[in-house]
Amino acid sequence: MNDFSIYIVFIHVLSAVLSVGPLFVLFVVLRKMQESDRQLDQSHISIFRSVVRLIKHAGHVLVGSGVLLIIIGPWSWYTSWIVMTIALMVVSIFFLARAFSSILKRFDDVEADRFSLISKLRKATWIYIILLVLMLALMVIKPTLW
Repeated sequence: MNDFSIYIVFIHVLSAVLSVGPLFVLFVVLRKMQESDRQLDQSHISIFRSVVRLIKHAGHVLVGSGVLLIIIGPWSWYTSWIVMTIALMVVSIFFLARAFSSILKRFDDVEADRFSLISKLRKATWIYIILLVLMLALMVIKPTLW
């Protein structure tokens, strides 16, 4: 492994950490939202959107560095764990694009049930974490699935 590959692996791992780690901060924000009143919702939603934006941009770096690692590495695009990771990535991209923003927009509606929306955000966060952990497991374990 040359120096360039080592730097790409480091960038890839760091972006994976930045794609998963901040999600756990959202549970603290959700707990604060549960305990606070509607007046603080916009500040909590702002934090939520910032974390989602960070995750999204870290995901871009993660994908870019992953593509580089496949190009310079010993793996083929048809390796089973790479195909499965890409499939999960496509699912997670659609999920991230739809799950959080649509729920966050509904907080503007004064008549919306806050606790139901908070519950949906918590569920969406867990689903996204599970998707990311599955992708992470595929990248670390590199199982031969077929």
